[in-house]
Amino acid sequence: MNEEAELLRQRGESVIHLGIGEPKNKAPINAILSSAAKLNTGDIKYSPTDGIPSLKKAIITYTGENYGRIPDPDNVIVSSGAKQAIFNVLYTLLNPQDEVIILAPYWVSYPEIVRMALGVPVIVTPEDGGLHPCMKDITQAVGSATKAIIVNSPNNPSGLVFSDEFMAEIVEFCEKRGIYLIMDDIYHKLVFDGRRPAPCYEFTDMEIEDSKIIVINGISKLYGMTGFRIGWAIAPEKLVRVMTNVQSQITSCASVILQAAAEGALTGIQSIVESLRLTIENNRNIIMKELESFNGIRVARPNGTFYCLPDFSAYNKNSVELSELLLRRALVVTVPGKEFGMEGHLRLSYAGSVKDITEGIARIKWALDPDSPNEIYIGNRKLVRDWL
Repeated sequence: MNEEAELLRQRGESVIHLGIGEPKNKAPINAILSSAAKLNTGDIKYSPTDGIPSLKKAIITYTGENYGRIPDPDNVIVSSGAKQAIFNVLYTLLNPQDEVIILAPYWVSYPEIVRMALGVPVIVTPEDGGLHPCMKDITQAVGSATKAIIVNSPNNPSGLVFSDEFMAEIVEFCEKRGIYLIMDDIYHKLVFDGRRPAPCYEFTDMEIEDSKIIVINGISKLYGMTGFRIGWAIAPEKLVRVMTNVQSQITSCASVILQAAAEGALTGIQSIVESLRLTIENNRNIIMKELESFNGIRVARPNGTFYCLPDFSAYNKNSVELSELLLRRALVVTVPGKEFGMEGHLRLSYAGSVKDITEGIARIKWALDPDSPNEIYIGNRKLVRDWL
């Protein structure tokens, strides 16, 4: 879809991208200055595989302030993005045919990474037809081969923040059953409406070294630094040792320049995080207002991230066909819900400009809703809907 959209752009078409997975802010000045200072030294060499000590110290401080637990340096590994951290974890944990519970809707990479590590993804979809997971559904899917459960809250693609009650249940369940709980917390500060979800460690009495909780995080979404590719994992030392061995054979280490940038972001002025959060919350309010006037769709109000996952099945139950139609007819990029385990839905991003959000939804409405005006201007062209 992205390739087709780019070809259309190159032809001069007015394409709106509601599939973007990154905010549009600039990188924090402290991150830029820190990376520039490191680059100016000219001393750009390998770093320790698990990360430079000063960045690990910043991650330890960040974890203590935001999770209420202070990991030891041996509990921390820095990777080239949170995605690599997740790969390292699964490659370390899984033996062939071990099962990993993945909660639908899910980030598209989870099942593929599990398969690459020779594991078996077990998809659990809420039986009530909603987007929030239920412990009953999860416990029914757990078996003797279950090695781990992946939880992503705030959730990509739905934008939902899972309840503290659910988080307490799943932490207790995993600790008792000896199942690893992989917490993908990459969006954990991008939450709205005054919500302050409790950190996962709040629901266990175990220390990091003895807990089954593994926390994944990074700078990509928190600071809008997706291109810097720095993430990390907090885990028991025995796992971090193996993850370090795995990483040493894949990327050797994360770039020291980018690690310096991450350290600058974590130790610098943090007002950028709140500024970004407020901008995205405002965009969330705008896209919800636009969607609420859209006949025939259902959408759960997102509490975080910069995504929502409306149900468009009243128009077309095949989300791939629907997404292709919207690109072809309305020049709007969306992501089919099928990729996230939720057919009939489309993931819409509100990380872009207000203009793109309002115009993009107007185009989708024009393309699908027979009650909407029959004509629309896209760029300098007037288009007439003749397919409904």
